Amino acid sequence: MNFRFLLELFVTWFKLGLFTFGGGFAMLPLIEKEVVEKGWATRDEILDIMAISQSVPGAIAINTAIYLGKRMAGFVGAIVAAIGVISPSVLVILAIAVYFVQFQENLYIMKAFSGIRAAIAGLITATAIRVASVNFHSKIAMTIIIGSLALNLFTSVHAAWIILLGAFVGYVVYHYLPNYK
Repeated sequence: MNFRFLLELFVTWFKLGLFTFGGGFAMLPLIEKEVVEKGWATRDEILDIMAISQSVPGAIAINTAIYLGKRMAGFVGAIVAAIGVISPSVLVILAIAVYFVQFQENLYIMKAFSGIRAAIAGLITATAIRVASVNFHSKIAMTIIIGSLALNLFTSVHAAWIILLGAFVGYVVYHYLPNYK
C-alpha cells in the first residue's frame, strides 16, 4: 500500500471537507476542480460520479470521497477518503458545541455566516449549470431537466422519486428509442 498516496488522499479530502458550509452540494465545484486537476477523474467522469453519489443514500460529499477513494486505492482508500472528508466537520462541530453561546451572540460571526450562505448559493448554482450543460445537446435530457425542476419547485414530490423517474424515462427513451435526441 502506497502510504504517500493515502496521505495525499486524506489531505485532499480533508481540505475539501473544510468547505462543507451549506452541505455537500457547496463542495461539488471544489471537488470537481481538485479531482480533475489531480487527474483522478475527467470532468465528464466526475459529473457522472457526482450523479451516482447523489442517487444513493448518504451525503454526496462522503459518497463521492468513498467512490473515488476506492477507485484510487481500494477499500483502504475509501476509508481514508471518508475519514478525510468528515474530519473537519467533526472538529468544527466540536468547537461550535464548546463555544455555541459566544458564536450565537457575536454579530460579526452571524454576518460572516450570512455571506457564507450567499456564496454557497452561488456555488450550488454553478454546479447545477455545469451538470445541466452536459445535457444541453439532448432534447430528452432537457425535458427531464425542466420536468425535474418543475416537480421539485412546484410539487411536494420527494427528490428520490424525481431521480427514479428521471432514470426510468432515460432508460426507456435511450433503450427503446436510441435515435431519439
